[in-house]
Amino acid sequence: MIPRSPVNPATTPHSNNFKKLQAQLRGAVGKAIGDYAMIAEGDRVMVCLSGGKDSYTLLDMLLSLQRSAPVRFELLAVNLDQKQPGFPVDVLPRYLSGLGVPFRIIEQDTYSVVKRVIPTGKTMCGLCSRLRRGALYRFAAENGITKIALGHHRDDLVETLFLNLFFAGKLKAMPPKLLSDDRRHIVIRPLAYVAEHLITRYSAAREFPIIPCTLCGSQTNLQRLAVRNMLGEWEQKFPGRIESIFSALCNVAGSQLADPALFDFAGLDDLRGALPMTEDDEDALAAACQ
Repeated sequence: MIPRSPVNPATTPHSNNFKKLQAQLRGAVGKAIGDYAMIAEGDRVMVCLSGGKDSYTLLDMLLSLQRSAPVRFELLAVNLDQKQPGFPVDVLPRYLSGLGVPFRIIEQDTYSVVKRVIPTGKTMCGLCSRLRRGALYRFAAENGITKIALGHHRDDLVETLFLNLFFAGKLKAMPPKLLSDDRRHIVIRPLAYVAEHLITRYSAAREFPIIPCTLCGSQTNLQRLAVRNMLGEWEQKFPGRIESIFSALCNVAGSQLADPALFDFAGLDDLRGALPMTEDDEDALAAACQ
């Protein structure tokens, strides 16, 4: 039996509250796509569908926007069947067929590889994500995909910032739009402006057939979980804090950090006595360092 989120009668698909929620999500997704030029005329967009609430919501929003977007683009839903024990292989094909959405199921036994290689008690996410990314990139290259859409939302981006800050000593997060290391693929995250709690409400109202992950869901020692709990406590004590942190990600002042590769600190000597720098001057200095 596939679990469904409990439905709130106030946000059923025919209620005014649901329509407002849907419009809010659609507006945020549309703004992110516009701000980062995520989708262009003629794009073939691969929507990576895991069976979780985020990717279902992503597909819903892109289907909605596709009907009214000023540019024409194709959507192809793709699921990677990782051969997890008990994975309900019929759920996604049945759901996608009911929507009339073109889809493909990729079969690759990454589950056995991860379980064999990673010792018991160690985090499996790193290897799992690399294997999954490799399979999806390979499919994209072989099928004329121009954009790869992932379901990461605003909270994922903020969590990643703190994971890198605490455990990698780096000030970086997930960008809404990314060029892969081999420069062959563009990855987009249209839910970048969307808070997770809104996706949770939307998913419950739509009654998506959620498929739990037996790899991620079985791990209780995840660093990401610890960061998520920390941010959740902050948000409870100081409502709006996550939104403020995300706003900071979108408003970076390179001259106020300490990375000489990001900002030309040496060049400041030549500017002494000149007129005060404008934001455009600062942007130009930062661009010269890239």
